[in-house]
Amino acid sequence: MKKYFLLLFLLTAFAIKAKKATQTSPVFQLRIYEIFESNKKEFHERFRDHAMRIMKKYNFKIISIYESKSDKKTEFVYFLEWPNEATMKKGWEDFRKDQEWIDIKKRYTEKYGDVVGNIEDRVLTKLNYSPN
Repeated sequence: MKKYFLLLFLLTAFAIKAKKATQTSPVFQLRIYEIFESNKKEFHERFRDHAMRIMKKYNFKIISIYESKSDKKTEFVYFLEWPNEATMKKGWEDFRKDQEWIDIKKRYTEKYGDVVGNIEDRVLTKLNYSPN
């Protein structure tokens, strides 16, 4: 009987350890898009009215959105939160293949030219001493 309880204890401990190993902290993503003053209004329209709606289908969790302007360029910046990196990669893959999104990008580019220049993408790992 003691061997049975010992085995049960060890299996339970192993299961708890395995579960903790597969749990991941949220992944945060920083996206920075160069946008152009000549068609900035159209970029915001496309992102607000179309991209965000389609992203929602693929479980994008947009935390906040900003615009930054310097002497040299205007940037559109937003933060996303994902449960893990695999979900993030799958979400982007599905979004980029979405036929509605492909058609919208094509229509906007034909009508307004490129509304996005350089794109920067950064995956951020929150440090354990971060206040939030």
